[in-house]
Amino acid sequence: MLALFRRDLRLGIRAGGGALVGILFFLAVVAVIPFGVGPDLNLLARIGPAILWIGALLAGLLGLDRLFQADRDDGALDLMVLNRDRQMLALAIFVKCLAHWTASILPLVVAAPLLGLLMNMSPAGIGAATLTLLFGTPAIAFIGATGAAVAISLPRGGLLVSVLVLPLMIPVLIFGVSASYAAIADPDPFLPPFLLMLALTLFFAVIGPVAAATALRWATD
Repeated sequence: MLALFRRDLRLGIRAGGGALVGILFFLAVVAVIPFGVGPDLNLLARIGPAILWIGALLAGLLGLDRLFQADRDDGALDLMVLNRDRQMLALAIFVKCLAHWTASILPLVVAAPLLGLLMNMSPAGIGAATLTLLFGTPAIAFIGATGAAVAISLPRGGLLVSVLVLPLMIPVLIFGVSASYAAIADPDPFLPPFLLMLALTLFFAVIGPVAAATALRWATD
């Protein structure tokens, strides 16, 4: 599993500069929104956590359709699916999701504090938004694995993956933004929405690989 993680991490870094493209898209989303809401720095500071979360979510969808593409091209996917041990296939998908998150989505979390400064966010808001992104964005990879497995047999399944993943990510988005707002609003507690978001991430970490393994077996039959 460690060898699989390293292999997918190298492929994710080399595949068309996925991390750089994601960061540039993230920057574009954050830079465009102030043109729509106006130059009010106080307003940007208030809605900053939501902007960071929406930008990271949309940027994290990039490249999900390529999650199993390299394995399908070289035949490794067929070997994994032919293995009768269903738990091993789900575990392999779990490792691939971690590698995808590390290569493509973790750089977005690293870039979030710098983009938060552009929106005049307070240090507490930046720290809370970065913390929630760190523990909430892995759900993108785990949910995206199911969408990528469903669309693996389609020639152009990138749009389908986004359509499948976005509705399932809404609860994580809600609790992530709520926890970020709670960190800068004194009456609101930070811990309850953060723990609910973390619970959703753990839930999808279990359900996502299992559902993706079932979808892969169904797609290859």
